[in-house]
Amino acid sequence: MAFDLSKRLVIGLASSALFDLSESDHVFKTQGEQSYRDYQRDNQDLALERGVAFPFIRRLLSLNQLSPDDPPVEVILLSRNDPDTGLRVMNSIQHYQLPITRAVFMQGQSPHPYIPAFDIELFLSANAEDVRSAVTAGYPAGQILKGMIEDDSSDTQLRIAFDFDGVLVDDEAETVYKETQSLGDFHQHETSRQDIPHTPGPLKAFLERIAQIQQLEQDKRLNQPNYEPILRVSIVTARNAPAHKRVINTMRHWGITVNEAFFMGGVEKAKVLDVMQPHIFFDDQKLHLKPSSARLPSVHIPFGIANIERPVIDGQTLSGNKQDEQGA
Repeated sequence: MAFDLSKRLVIGLASSALFDLSESDHVFKTQGEQSYRDYQRDNQDLALERGVAFPFIRRLLSLNQLSPDDPPVEVILLSRNDPDTGLRVMNSIQHYQLPITRAVFMQGQSPHPYIPAFDIELFLSANAEDVRSAVTAGYPAGQILKGMIEDDSSDTQLRIAFDFDGVLVDDEAETVYKETQSLGDFHQHETSRQDIPHTPGPLKAFLERIAQIQQLEQDKRLNQPNYEPILRVSIVTARNAPAHKRVINTMRHWGITVNEAFFMGGVEKAKVLDVMQPHIFFDDQKLHLKPSSARLPSVHIPFGIANIERPVIDGQTLSGNKQDEQGA
């Protein structure tokens, strides 16, 4: 009987997101494939160091305690390694006692075409090319940015933070801003459509699954008043009033309530993120991720108009860098 993953939150995870592969990559790039193969075989029982997404994945998988007989979360390894060199990755997963049992090994090929085969609602990789190919194909994917991330084992919460435009919803409003370069036109556009829900963006289905797991936590708290929910979800957006209304009305239309929302109005997002300390933050603009990515787990979603390369004249894009910093 075939196993059905469609009712679970399924994450597709590249080994480059879960573990620090900098040393392995250096061997491959400087010494070639055969030396890389020998290196991985010689070190197959030596666990890889934790990567940027490790704290997020560890906490996410801990939510399976809510329903051990029917776990709500599934993580599947999607690797460019072949099965032989990938053995070290699987051994490292076992070393850290992560309940990840399903894996795909592609021997140098991008694994993104298999995203729909496993009902994956988020693919995470440090490989920008793989992520962009997945998003171009219409799949939900994000590039994990490099950073020195510490995992506080005493911190039992899982804090997930999202930008709004180009992440949870499409780039309709962002397009208006980019094309007009006018905050007034942007606010007028959003005010006139404040009761019209946005079209879903690449991570809307992922957020829905997270909301369903939060409901499981609320149900458990009703039966066990001492239970402390693990999940905490926030929206951190460059929008401010009056453009906030369409955000709230869109979430209401979807039947999703987040724990926190920050309408920053151009104030640097890193100021809030440094206080919040999310275990993962999704944004469609690297410009908004750079200030915090070195110390906070950051994911670039290369979706929409914000990620279309534009001509550069005298060091500035035709639309103007200063205005881009305040985009939605």
